Amino acid sequence: MVNSPQRPKAPEAQARPSSGRRRRATSYDVARLAGVSQSAVSRCFKPGASVSKAMRSKVMRAAETLHYRPNAIARGLITQRSHLIAVLVSGRLNFDYPEVLFRLTEALSARGLRVLLFTVDSEADAEGVIEQAWQFQVDGVISASHLSRRQYETLTQRQVPVVFFNRYFTNMPTDIVYCDPARQVGELVERLVGLGHSRFALIRGPKANMVSQERERLVEAALADQNVNGPAAFFGDFSYESGALAADALLTGSEPPTAIICANDMMAMGCLDQTRHRLGRAVPGDVSIASFDGTHMSQFASYEITTIRQPIVRMCEAAVELMSSRAHDPGAEREKRVFEAQLLPGSSIAEAPA
Repeated sequence: MVNSPQRPKAPEAQARPSSGRRRRATSYDVARLAGVSQSAVSRCFKPGASVSKAMRSKVMRAAETLHYRPNAIARGLITQRSHLIAVLVSGRLNFDYPEVLFRLTEALSARGLRVLLFTVDSEADAEGVIEQAWQFQVDGVISASHLSRRQYETLTQRQVPVVFFNRYFTNMPTDIVYCDPARQVGELVERLVGLGHSRFALIRGPKANMVSQERERLVEAALADQNVNGPAAFFGDFSYESGALAADALLTGSEPPTAIICANDMMAMGCLDQTRHRLGRAVPGDVSIASFDGTHMSQFASYEITTIRQPIVRMCEAAVELMSSRAHDPGAEREKRVFEAQLLPGSSIAEAPA
């Protein structure tokens, strides 16, 4: 009997050159190697899940052998949660917000959540940001920037919980984390008046910024309580440069102020440097300077600004706690968590010049 000649292999059956890219191991691969179920593998990689020490050790050895790491995107498809939190901040950042972002990220990461950062400069910007956040299927929004009532309602209708950070609506309940510096502003103004100051100036933040508006209102109310005329005012943008410009405008007039209160530390630092190094005035000998926020830079030896500090760490922890509770109970009653500020004495204020 004559053997039939072997037929050549079809092209698709022939060995193909390797692309050099290894297929990514899955939880099913780990389960087969460890001799356990796929659900057991999932439990081993889920924070807080109940798994025996022996089971975890077996699964982790298999995972290490296969270079396996959980796929967060695939897990999100299963659980219907992205584990992403959108954090909205103003494009013209108050200088305190780098610390806010760091603390929020730290607190969210401890709960297995990740941050998507968006900048919002106007109501029109917020529209686009909301749509982007929706496309990423974020589990919630922490907003330290402007949102209109309609935009907030759009998010809540889509069942996206929102926690406001130093922002709030006066006529509707929302989840809020807020620092109320009213008592400390009163103490600051009373101390300045007690030092003989009667000509005040205020360097404001952007006109539409809620934090700036609130601080302006508190300063004016405290001055009225001390029977002092309202302050001269200059609009800044929370930047160092705008503080320097304000110093030029306020201190070169016929009756310059003897005390300047700035809506944030960064403007105060610009104002102080301009006053000392460009205008040749002494701080606090010729003019006293105070501010808000209590950032680390404001306490450098070259500044030592008297400032009103916010408890940023506790506020960020509260915002994340509120966000986490909303994820588990979306219908819970809205909360407003109010924190008290602290007046930090510095070397930037003294008696008014004679």
